[in-house]
Amino acid sequence: MEQMKDRFAKLLLGEDMSGGGKGVSSALALSNAITNLAASVFGEQSRLEPMSAERKARWRKEIAWLLSVTDHIVEFLPSQQKNKDGANMEIMVTKQRIDLHMNIPALRTLDTMLIGCLDTFKDQKEFYYLSRDAPDSEKGNNKRKDDKWWLPTVKVPEDGLSDASRKNLQSQKESVTQVLKAAMSINAQVLSEMEVPENYIESLPKNGRASLGDSIYRSITVEFFDPDQFLSTMDLSSDHKILDLKNRIEASIIIWKRKMNQKDGKSAWSSAVSLEKRELFEERAETILHFIKHRFPGVPQSSLDISKIQYNRDVGQAVLESYARILESLAFTVLSRIEDVLHADFIVQNPSQASSKLNPLKDDSQPTLVLSSPRYDAETTNPMTLSDLLTWSLDQNDSEEKRDSTDDLSKEGDAKHMQKLNIVTNKKVSYLESLGGLRSPTARH
Repeated sequence: MEQMKDRFAKLLLGEDMSGGGKGVSSALALSNAITNLAASVFGEQSRLEPMSAERKARWRKEIAWLLSVTDHIVEFLPSQQKNKDGANMEIMVTKQRIDLHMNIPALRTLDTMLIGCLDTFKDQKEFYYLSRDAPDSEKGNNKRKDDKWWLPTVKVPEDGLSDASRKNLQSQKESVTQVLKAAMSINAQVLSEMEVPENYIESLPKNGRASLGDSIYRSITVEFFDPDQFLSTMDLSSDHKILDLKNRIEASIIIWKRKMNQKDGKSAWSSAVSLEKRELFEERAETILHFIKHRFPGVPQSSLDISKIQYNRDVGQAVLESYARILESLAFTVLSRIEDVLHADFIVQNPSQASSKLNPLKDDSQPTLVLSSPRYDAETTNPMTLSDLLTWSLDQNDSEEKRDSTDDLSKEGDAKHMQKLNIVTNKKVSYLESLGGLRSPTARH
């Protein structure tokens, strides 16, 4: 109880323990509390192993405290009440806001699935980890050659993993990939609904060309545009360069959207470019952004995302965004640890490929080109399930060989979980817009 009092005291004070009223908003304080809790509980998660009972209990208890705030975020709905004389009277009743009512349980299910995935490796005996200080002779071909040199090295048997262990790893990888994409979808949707802060808009140049630079602008505004070809011409050799391109693209999208909505021809935001062309350029920029965020999920948050989170005042959106973000981060980390083991197994069986690099999303992060932009309204149509939202990325796997009956049962169990989850929004948003806020699951804490 004392711990809970301390936690909520900090939230009420906006993290300003002097009580001088100089703290952050309630929304940002709650967002920071969820982010910091996840950082302290999950940490680096450098090994593919279950969470300790103490960490698991602390996570479930404290995240429940922070999520309990959403139980009191309500909206008024009309309802019928029958009087004693039999007459019906229309009254207004309160109900938890629809986006929270649907998405909080969805995120909690994803949370449970991730922790359950880690629990499946409790009694495994086929792979283990060497300490970072282990000699190179002991690490052999499994020595890490990527930028995560501080992570422990995975060791597998000399003849590789057993078929059962390999199938379990693949099954868990597919399940966690589904969780990752679901968390990304919810997070992106919430970010897309947040207002763009005025100070971010004021920092933008007056036209898209100035934001993108002449070279990128010409590549986007050519007559025949191919996003794959565009990305192949860009220097994306480091996170810094990828982030710089994301920032430029997002800024140009905001600029073009404002110009399309600008009615005053004398405004500084007006331009001689026709509305049709500007709409085409904006659609191309969104497609590029969609590709970047799926092909390079490990880059830091963009300037627009950071600004939205910092200046957002909607407590419900703050909770949804931060909870989805930390689940996205954990899912990506677990996926990376699974890929570490599969990579070690691959190297044991193919020693000549020891120099190959890890890429946990190389098979799942390549987006297919979306030719249409389906829209939906939570108030007029049935909300889309996560399964519906994720099928675009699963079609490419239709040609794979069928799993055995055990694997099929595992997949069916996961599918039942996913079909129960609904993403509900408060406005009509195109599919590309719903993926417009996808960010790095790393570099967030």
